[in-house]
Parts: sequence; structure tokens; C-alpha cells
Amino acid sequence: MKVMTSREFNQDVSAAKRIARSEPLFVTDRGRPTHVLMSVAMFRQLTGEQDSIVDLLAAPAGAPDIDPDLARRW
Repeated sequence: MKVMTSREFNQDVSAAKRIARSEPLFVTDRGRPTHVLMSVAMFRQLTGEQDSIVDLLAAPAGAPDIDPDLARRW
């Protein structure tokens, strides 16, 4: 578990996001934890949430684009 002050978070959001990809990041305000930043994958695992139909139907990354002219021919 990593901890970052709210000031550090505001100054380097990119670093916070990098940390949150691998583990939850607690953000503190005046020494007290106020927020937790984590990846969506971690959140879904924690809550038991499954992919929605939209997620399942979305084209995977790197999939070739469909030519709209070709689609109209059918």
C-alpha cells in the first residue's frame, strides 16, 4: 500500500496513476487518508463486478478497422 499526500497528488497525477496500476494508492489530507486510487481492473475484482455487454462487444485493442464502404456493399 502506497501513500501520497494530497499536495503530492496534485503536483504529479501521472505518478499517482502509475502507482495505482499495480496497487491501491491512499491519498491523505493533513495526515488522514481521504481517497483511494486504484485501477478499474482492481476495483472490478474487489467488487466482483463483471464486464458489461458494452465491454464484451467492444473491439479488442489492435483490431483492424472495418472499411465503411465495404460494409455498405453488403
